[in-house]
Amino acid sequence: MAPPKRKSGGRTTPKGTRPNEGDSGTPTHNEHGVSASTRYTPPVPKYVKQSPQWVPILMFALFILGTLVILLFYLGAVPGGRSNLYLVAGLGFILGGLYTATKYH
Repeated sequence: MAPPKRKSGGRTTPKGTRPNEGDSGTPTHNEHGVSASTRYTPPVPKYVKQSPQWVPILMFALFILGTLVILLFYLGAVPGGRSNLYLVAGLGFILGGLYTATKYH
């Protein structure tokens, strides 16, 4: 047999009052002029979202290096014979470029 259903609804605060009413220690507005609330998160300013200049440079360098290592492996132009470690290293460089691409804003 199924358990009885819960009754929902009703007030959580006494009638005529507001949550956090009477808290004199909490600010009513933040530095952006928005009233303080636990539900609102102001947007992140644009200057915070900008990545340093080295991020896209590193990203493209890793992509190019990984592609070059794999290409040289298949052409047989790598020192030390045709070891699969060259493929692993090339894929590692490409994955490093993909990870760096996720950090770019």
